[in-house]
Amino acid sequence: MPDSASAKPTANQPALVFVHGYFGGSPQWAAQIAAFADVFKVITPDLPGFGLNSALQAPESITGFAEYVLAELDRQDVKHCHLVGHSMGGMIAQEIARLAPQRIQRLVLYGTGPLGVMPGRFETIAQSRQKLRTAGVTTTARRIAAKWFIGGEQSTGYAGCADIAVMASLQAGLAGLTAMEHWSGVAELANISAPTLVLWGDQDQSYRWPLPQQLWQTIPGAALSVIAGCSHAVHLEKPALFNAVVRDFLA
Repeated sequence: MPDSASAKPTANQPALVFVHGYFGGSPQWAAQIAAFADVFKVITPDLPGFGLNSALQAPESITGFAEYVLAELDRQDVKHCHLVGHSMGGMIAQEIARLAPQRIQRLVLYGTGPLGVMPGRFETIAQSRQKLRTAGVTTTARRIAAKWFIGGEQSTGYAGCADIAVMASLQAGLAGLTAMEHWSGVAELANISAPTLVLWGDQDQSYRWPLPQQLWQTIPGAALSVIAGCSHAVHLEKPALFNAVVRDFLA
């Protein structure tokens, strides 16, 4: 199994874990590794079936993905961490908060929501599944990645993001859709005990405002940061601002 990407730690650095979403992978966090490695041991696991772990079998549940991340933290001897989850990775982060709340120091739920079925998404999960089966991973992954940027394929960060997206296996693409389709974290929101930041781009076409709004209004004491002029990939569209917001929250 390929090692998940992480910055080289120094002694006693707190761990900062970034969990990517659907059609994501560890290379997308390069700017965050560079920005945070001075303070944190930065860990960016590739989920099974995606990114650098595309050869692995992907689970068909959000719980399965969460258990994989927890096992990876065990492998790296990380007992506690700050946790950032993006998109489907935000669902996984919520599931980790349910399974192992004592391990999370601070939680960032970014471009995500409490429901795997996303009302108002640019297309339904059923449509994504059908297009994935008929058009294949490369075409579908590139098309979906374009939805994550306001400027679509012309955006500065699109090419690199799409190159990561197409690394996913067909099995993982289908499994990820199934995992999201059958997941809801609504019942657990009020039980999240870690200090939480909800971060959202105001032009996000995947998670419309009612979803991050529900996170913000239901998780006890949650903070909110809305980044104007961004879609779903704030950390690639406005990386300096994204990093500054996260750093301020973790401080």
